Amino acid sequence: MLYSLLRPLLFSLDPETAHHLTLTSADKFGALLRVDVPTNPVRVMGLDFPNPVGLAAGLDKNAEHIDAMAALGFGFIEVGTVTPRPQPGNPKPRLFRLPEANAIINRFGFNNVGVEAFLENVRRAKWRGILGINIGKNFDTPFEKAADDYVFSLEHVYASASYVTINISSPNTKGLRGLQEKSELDALLGRIAQTRERLSERHGKRVPLALKVAPDLDATQIGDIAAAVRTHGIDAVIATNTSTTRNGVEGLVHGTEAGGLSGAPIKAQATAVLAALSKALAGEVPLIGAGGILTGTDAAEKIAAGASLVQLYTGLIYRGPRLVTECAAVLRGR
Repeated sequence: MLYSLLRPLLFSLDPETAHHLTLTSADKFGALLRVDVPTNPVRVMGLDFPNPVGLAAGLDKNAEHIDAMAALGFGFIEVGTVTPRPQPGNPKPRLFRLPEANAIINRFGFNNVGVEAFLENVRRAKWRGILGINIGKNFDTPFEKAADDYVFSLEHVYASASYVTINISSPNTKGLRGLQEKSELDALLGRIAQTRERLSERHGKRVPLALKVAPDLDATQIGDIAAAVRTHGIDAVIATNTSTTRNGVEGLVHGTEAGGLSGAPIKAQATAVLAALSKALAGEVPLIGAGGILTGTDAAEKIAAGASLVQLYTGLIYRGPRLVTECAAVLRGR
């Protein structure tokens, strides 16, 4: 109810300004936001989730608002994307609302404080639930050295993460999606898997790894990703990130802006990739459904397509915190 009253004010502001204002306000008034979400325990990646509704990476890029987000009742929270070195991201403006389509276009470009400052923020959080940390490469790291960035970040975040997500699917870092291609993906996941084995011995725990993929994949790419995930023991796949397509936003203000499209227009596309991965993986690797969830029914469609968990981002911008409770309630009632 409160968010529905505040939304017109927030939507009157520049989107990135509104984004930061919402998060800082949540930090101050987190106690007022706290809700009791229906419990619906599920075990995925060897982890016990109190409910299957999570926060997607990208909303809290620097892990500065973990406690405030936890107050909303998420079963898990994913923060980042974080890179080894701090970087400002792409020039502003870089975030655009398309309210007629319940959509967002962003071209942030992995703006973040770098892994050292990021981990300081993680350590300050009081919440002790399931925390995913999403890692990527710096924009100026040569493509052929991308694996070095992922290994560096994995080594640093390993002890602090419940699971780590390998983000190779943002459209806003030049060349990043090339890492989804067969040979590049096989080499990257091989390095990461070897690093995880070494870190498992050092820390005495095996932290699960998730791979986040794009919705803009063909059948061959989906098959190659499934094969690589199996080969290298990746523990989950997140389907999907934002899209470079503009289906459903043609002719709208900001509809031709560069960046990744998220929200309602990509729901069907993201769910189709999720279903195709589910078929290709035949239940051997769990899936996390993301992309276009604006109602509890949307979340249920992801589960029906093969997901074990779901993640929210753009839907929160349009629906507010009640979306978390709604999704959790619908999934519990299935």
